[in-house]
Amino acid sequence: MRKLTMEELHRLSKDAYEQVGKLPVVIVLDNIRSLSNVGAVFRSADAFRIGELFLCGITACPPHREIHKTALGADETVKWRYFETTEAACKELESMHYKIYAVEQVEDSVMLQDFIAEPYSAFIMGNEVDGVSEEALPFCAAAIEIPQEGTKHSLNVSVCSGILMWDVFRQIFLKR
Repeated sequence: MRKLTMEELHRLSKDAYEQVGKLPVVIVLDNIRSLSNVGAVFRSADAFRIGELFLCGITACPPHREIHKTALGADETVKWRYFETTEAACKELESMHYKIYAVEQVEDSVMLQDFIAEPYSAFIMGNEVDGVSEEALPFCAAAIEIPQEGTKHSLNVSVCSGILMWDVFRQIFLKR
């Protein structure tokens, strides 16, 4: 076994990344406190060619040293917009004809393994303590839950985002 070189990995340059198709998927960060979490979500969004991030409320925006440190430059490649409220972001998504989902533990949530991803979907990732805001829930067609069997019953928002983005990428991009 040997590690692959950067050339063998066929990584895109920043210019090439701008030109390739992205998934018609939006990840909404609903009042995320940790700049490291924001940076990690940018990095995963780059890896899975997510179309856009919507940063809402207290969620910090690039350029920021702490975001950049975790994003490793993905904060310069992934398209993003800022909204003062998650409600405003949801209204914009509705005007764009996106179907909105909360990633949250609620009554009648759909387990991730049972969720069928479709283009033009948006996924709201909630605050590290409070989860998806109450103002955002009425905009959601459903809630998606990642099954867990440990004692904590919660995942870090960047980890949860990465799992979700991988599954959506797998279902939409890899099935083409």
